[in-house]
Amino acid sequence: MKTLTQYREDIGNLMKKVADIDTKCTAENREITEAELSLKNELLDTVESIRKIVTSMERQERMTTLLETPAAPETEPALVGIVVGEDRAKDSFGSFGEQMMSVMRAGLPGGNIDPRLYNQRATGLGESVPSDGGFLVQQDYVSGLLEDVFKTGILADKCRRIQISGNANSMKINGVDETSRVSSRSGGIIGYWADEAGEKTASKPKFRKIELNLNKLVGLCYATDELMDDAMALEGVIRTGFVNEFGFLLDDAIINGTGAGQPLGVLNAGCLVSVAKESGQDAATVVTENIVKMYSRLFASSLPNAAWYINQNIQPQLHTMSLAVGTGGSAVYMPPGGLSGQPYATLMGLPVIPIEQAATLGTVGDIVLADFAKGYVLAEKGGIQSDVSIHVRFIYDESVFRFVLRVDGQPVRASALTPYKGGTNFTQSHFVALASR
Repeated sequence: MKTLTQYREDIGNLMKKVADIDTKCTAENREITEAELSLKNELLDTVESIRKIVTSMERQERMTTLLETPAAPETEPALVGIVVGEDRAKDSFGSFGEQMMSVMRAGLPGGNIDPRLYNQRATGLGESVPSDGGFLVQQDYVSGLLEDVFKTGILADKCRRIQISGNANSMKINGVDETSRVSSRSGGIIGYWADEAGEKTASKPKFRKIELNLNKLVGLCYATDELMDDAMALEGVIRTGFVNEFGFLLDDAIINGTGAGQPLGVLNAGCLVSVAKESGQDAATVVTENIVKMYSRLFASSLPNAAWYINQNIQPQLHTMSLAVGTGGSAVYMPPGGLSGQPYATLMGLPVIPIEQAATLGTVGDIVLADFAKGYVLAEKGGIQSDVSIHVRFIYDESVFRFVLRVDGQPVRASALTPYKGGTNFTQSHFVALASR
């Protein structure tokens, strides 16, 4: 009979095979075949069978642990913050702050371990022994924290997101390697008009691999004993603070990331199209001609999803732009309307969204026209892992909480595309920026 760890590894390996089938279909932009669907169902049936064994072994382990744990004294105070029914209190936590307090108490010398912590063991990510890595955040809070990160960030929620499951820490996506459509399409495919009996010339597409290797986004928090006494305050400080910070840093990486130990940002990617300034254009300005030319370099298929992302310090430039019409002119930048109007200002009919991560006026990245839905892929795994230690800052009466999010991302194209007509000076992309001025 296998050990619990071995069974979990089996489940992880099987689920990776299931995920690989989905990834292949997504990369090839097609529906799943009958053979693939049959294989996928067989794998899931096996996982379900193994999972029943794992559930039984986990139950046995929990019961063994509870029987070996000394009974709490009758004077033991009730857990702070439990405001739900008795069944809920026994099975799970009423709030994120309440669980953090229980984790902290479990690490105290001679402290009692809340049985609910044993219900939150990791599945597929590691052993659930406290000394081997600590307790993970309860599953519903993990999902909440992860979703909050993407909702807090402006850009991350707009990207194409892929879950990496099982024991994998990376993902490879097959894509077409196409840099020019002048003489061929899809990296090498050529069609031609020929006589009925004429000789045919073979051609083939060219492919590339998009490799995403998970990087760690880490946050560390010291919490005083006084703060630990208030579960609601603890939840507000930790949840709000780290969700906002992770969302901010993820957006910053999507725009400015180097690709080394972090996602590759669009400003450092080979697919970025940079539009030159106008002849004689003043420094640190944005003029109508810049906007028109940037708009013309975006893929036509990206127009429904695209938006302008700007640093707020270029807004005075946008408000004063105009388009000459005879002896008069018309405004180019349209501010947001009232309750019945657009929530964002618009340029060329597309939303204008200010973000902190955009560069300052006059430098590359102060205004970017982008389609993240089609042009950027973001891989994530599991959720936010949470660990706690009371030893690092023991003499200061502080506990230490650590949060880790594993994520990677990059644009789906390796380079800009030369269109069939237009020449190499008129390349197009999902991402268009204005050169330094």
